[in-house]
Amino acid sequence: MADTPNTPPPELLELRNQIDGVDRELLALLNRRAALAQAVGEIKKKEGSVVFRPEREAQVIDGLKAFNRGPLRSESVAPIWREIMSACRSLETPTRVAYLGPAGTFSELAALGYFGASIVRVPCASIDEVFRTTAAGAADFGVVPVENSTEGVVARSLDLFLTEPLFIIGETSLFVRHNLLRRENSLDAIEAVCAHPQALAQCHGWLSNHLPQVERRPVSSNAEGARLAAENPKLAGIASERAASEYGLHVVAPAIQDDPHNRTRFAIVTHPDRHPRPQASGHDCTSLVVSVVNRPGAVHDMLVPLKQNGVSMSRFESRPARSGQWEYFFYIDIQGHPDQPAVARALQELRAACAFFKVLGTYPIDVH
Repeated sequence: MADTPNTPPPELLELRNQIDGVDRELLALLNRRAALAQAVGEIKKKEGSVVFRPEREAQVIDGLKAFNRGPLRSESVAPIWREIMSACRSLETPTRVAYLGPAGTFSELAALGYFGASIVRVPCASIDEVFRTTAAGAADFGVVPVENSTEGVVARSLDLFLTEPLFIIGETSLFVRHNLLRRENSLDAIEAVCAHPQALAQCHGWLSNHLPQVERRPVSSNAEGARLAAENPKLAGIASERAASEYGLHVVAPAIQDDPHNRTRFAIVTHPDRHPRPQASGHDCTSLVVSVVNRPGAVHDMLVPLKQNGVSMSRFESRPARSGQWEYFFYIDIQGHPDQPAVARALQELRAACAFFKVLGTYPIDVH
């Protein structure tokens, strides 16, 4: 009997059978890995050590990337293994992660991208609540936006680092693709566009060209804007495709951000009493905030220890100290880990030159 048009050719069926066999082998290996992770978890419980070690996971992924010979692309290795490690980590103990909610925000996507899907999600109504929830121990970690490639720093996050006891143990960067979402698949009769102020600013050009007379209404998050748009046909939101799916909305206009390469950097924060500082991974960043006495040459003198010790600075931001005296806090990222002698010397000398000095965290960064 001849094959019907819908019958796959024999060679395709054979390849599918081979793939099915490999999948079963992979599942068996993943369960072996999970059993080993459980054994590691038992040892950690006896020692009282933490489950999540960002520097260890970074080293695992780096090693696998170096070992990879294709055809799987190296950039695909990290997200695959983060999910594997997330699933195995959840067998030891659930990881509670706070982020700016509700469901469908870019902060949620950043949390899932960094920790994997096998976490307990703790959505919060504001960045302040993410800090408070994590500081109080209701979440093991918090994910907060700190910088956008279009709009610059997220001021509220930087201000909270000054007053809250949390420190940074990791970072992740997310490509931000803004979409106009609505119940009706049309741009007609929109009374207001609801979104986080940063998203409204990042889409200023598109909104001015296509909806010049429409109100721009700031809300606590993009997902909250999507939720409001789902309730009111006269409203539109700016959010992710995930938010569109979550709230049953049409993507009326995709990718409306003014910068096609728009990215947001997120910091992973935790309380120092519940998690140790990550050990050196070989490619680390140290973040700090400092201030100096307002005198001529003070900022120059503050940076001299970095140059003299050969320590590179990758970020330098200033924020008003709100003292009324034209004083500023300076947020600095330097390359390296305090366990490295040159970095330790630079930090010690920098501390001596500053009126205020606080290390915000040391953490591995992705250099690939």
